[in-house]
Amino acid sequence: MFKKVLVNEDLGSINHGVANILHERTRIKEIQQAQYCDDAYLKFRRALKDQTPFDLLVTDLSFKESHRERKLVSGVELIEAVRLIQPNIKVIVYSMEDRPAKVRSLFDEHNINGYVCKGRYGLNELVQSVYEVYNENRFISQRLSNMMSKHNVFELKDYDLLLLKHLSDGLTQEQIGEYFKKNHISPNSISSIEKRLNKLKFNFKARNAIHLVAMTKDLGLL
Repeated sequence: MFKKVLVNEDLGSINHGVANILHERTRIKEIQQAQYCDDAYLKFRRALKDQTPFDLLVTDLSFKESHRERKLVSGVELIEAVRLIQPNIKVIVYSMEDRPAKVRSLFDEHNINGYVCKGRYGLNELVQSVYEVYNENRFISQRLSNMMSKHNVFELKDYDLLLLKHLSDGLTQEQIGEYFKKNHISPNSISSIEKRLNKLKFNFKARNAIHLVAMTKDLGLL
């Protein structure tokens, strides 16, 4: 089992709750806590300097603004900073975020090892995730796993994202076509743009372009 873990969460009650349940239900010898990403990062640096590194980081993603000046303002920034000094650190995210594409990006772009949704079963799943990650397995909360399976998180190409971005900004298909032509983006004909939008609407089962934009935003794709 992991020997040394850092729990990073800005709400004290949640922070202590996570630390307590990990103390009670795992064999982790040392659990430290932080409520700011900067403090968590300094703890990692100090542990490395003392040659007693952490084995696991459990962190939230979002942290409320405070009166103190901060360099690292999110869990993602903390993960990136810690990876630079300790590339092989195991990371479990414990957050309210439940948009499939956002969570997938954490696995794909930041190489996290586990993702647990806060909620009714969150603490139980967090304990389970610790054991799974320790055994070199990936863990995703059941609720989120079901959502990802349900929505199938359709992969969008850069062209699709740009097209949807302009739609969300209120541009017409004709205006998007002109922009694409001006910036040498192809295909840029009105018929090609319309065909691509129809394909996207079919894949997402969207009723119209407005519904399509709303769905992709809800899924965290846009």
